[in-house]
Amino acid sequence: MASDEAIRQKIVDIADSPANVTLSDIEWVANQLADRVPVSKRKAKHGWLFNVNGRKFMVNSHNPGSCQVKRYSVDDFIDAMTDLGWYEE
Repeated sequence: MASDEAIRQKIVDIADSPANVTLSDIEWVANQLADRVPVSKRKAKHGWLFNVNGRKFMVNSHNPGSCQVKRYSVDDFIDAMTDLGWYEE
């Protein structure tokens, strides 16, 4: 289990480099938060739907062969982390 500071730093790293974010980066944060708040993830038609402590966000990839997620998905993730108090701009 990562410390709160390590989780916050990972979120800052994601926010600072949104063009290079992978699904595994977001999954790591969600997995760490699962020790603190309710977290679920399910496959959707074009990506993954996350629910972190009641705050939902969708993560989509650029294409099936790409590891990077779309920029708007990173923005939605950052918005969710801001709403939940894990990130401050």
